[in-house]
Amino acid sequence: MGTMRGRPQDPDPEGHYQFRVIVLGDAAVGKSSLLRCFAEGPGERTVGRASPGPTIGVEFYSRTVSLLPAGKAKLQLWDTAGQERFRSITRSFYRSAAGVLLVFDLTNRASFEHIPDWYWEAAGDRPPHFVLVGHKSDLVAKRAVSAEEAQHLAATLGMTFVETSAHTNLNVELAFQMLAGGIQQALGEQEGLTPHSGCGGIRLISNQRHHQTLAQGGPQERCQC
Repeated sequence: MGTMRGRPQDPDPEGHYQFRVIVLGDAAVGKSSLLRCFAEGPGERTVGRASPGPTIGVEFYSRTVSLLPAGKAKLQLWDTAGQERFRSITRSFYRSAAGVLLVFDLTNRASFEHIPDWYWEAAGDRPPHFVLVGHKSDLVAKRAVSAEEAQHLAATLGMTFVETSAHTNLNVELAFQMLAGGIQQALGEQEGLTPHSGCGGIRLISNQRHHQTLAQGGPQERCQC
């Protein structure tokens, strides 16, 4: 159904958190470009390299990030297809996510107006942590959504907002760090965000190579979603 990508130089995540993250938004808003820039690094992009084609179903990436004040988390990054014909596939991934990047194209107003639909579809009964991302900020002349509008929507939905550009690598790192930090904060406060039963959206990988799901009552059955 998908492929796994990641940086070979990432440190061993054992003894640290593992967060499952999905990236949602309309087709062609740049979700795959954003993920590749973050997971593979801007140095992996070459001049004249073609933009990624449409995602078919779900693709997988991974990268380990630092958590403040100490520690690390391995992010399992799921790139979902935005086309309607794949929605039945991608919906099955929502309930196992610890965090969601909601991405719209700053030059495409319709993609911004669809964000509330994506939010309510992914929130469910146990909402993950969300960050709103306005992508393609380098295309200033084509901009169709103001920062003020996006910030207002983010505040209305109870999340933070950041503008990014995979082309210039602007705030790409920041967007994912904000999401990981928000998941960590919610865990520390022990409110709202909890792992979804049996799906391992948040795991603590021990130094003894035993994987324990941080869920009520201890380890859960293997996820079938």
